[in-house]
Amino acid sequence: MSSLRDRFNQFAGKTRFVVCRIFVHLAGEEVAPLLGVLNRVARDAVDAEGDLEVLGEGLVDICQNLLQMSTYWQSAANEGNVFWDEGEAGDYVNELFTDSAQRYLSQPDLNQPLGEDELLALPVTQNLVVMIGIACEGEVPDLETDLAYLDALENGLKTIINLHYQHKLRAIQVHFSPAQLGDQLTDDQLLTNFPELIPL
Repeated sequence: MSSLRDRFNQFAGKTRFVVCRIFVHLAGEEVAPLLGVLNRVARDAVDAEGDLEVLGEGLVDICQNLLQMSTYWQSAANEGNVFWDEGEAGDYVNELFTDSAQRYLSQPDLNQPLGEDELLALPVTQNLVVMIGIACEGEVPDLETDLAYLDALENGLKTIINLHYQHKLRAIQVHFSPAQLGDQLTDDQLLTNFPELIPL
């Protein structure tokens, strides 16, 4: 990705921003606990009012859980772009955020705690799609490539964890579908609402 323009901008002392979004589709009844992790992290993010450090810790938690559940990965996709202008990078972050938020059943109701009895009676979804969007500074080869391969996706998630600890993340967003226990994402809904997914 090191084009002539990239090299010129490096010489000019401009900051390089990478903005990307990763989709990970997991399948099987065993993925339900991850929905609990995602909702907890979402609540923490709301409570922290967007504090990037708290969001980063939550993102690390999600990535680590995804890595532990790699057995259940079914398909994946990623997209992104490189910017030398912070405003343009911010616009693209907003564009990805809006698109993720409009995906099927991707908005959790964080005001509705469920009791123990209710949790036991809810149907368990067979499909879960996690959408991770980030913006960071510098070059990130492990994210600036096709991640629809098991090894590449694994490396990409590990890289996101490292970016947090290196304090290079500038924006973090996580969406997931379905967003809460009891909601279902069927195979047909998966194909309709996440057409970019590529089998792993």
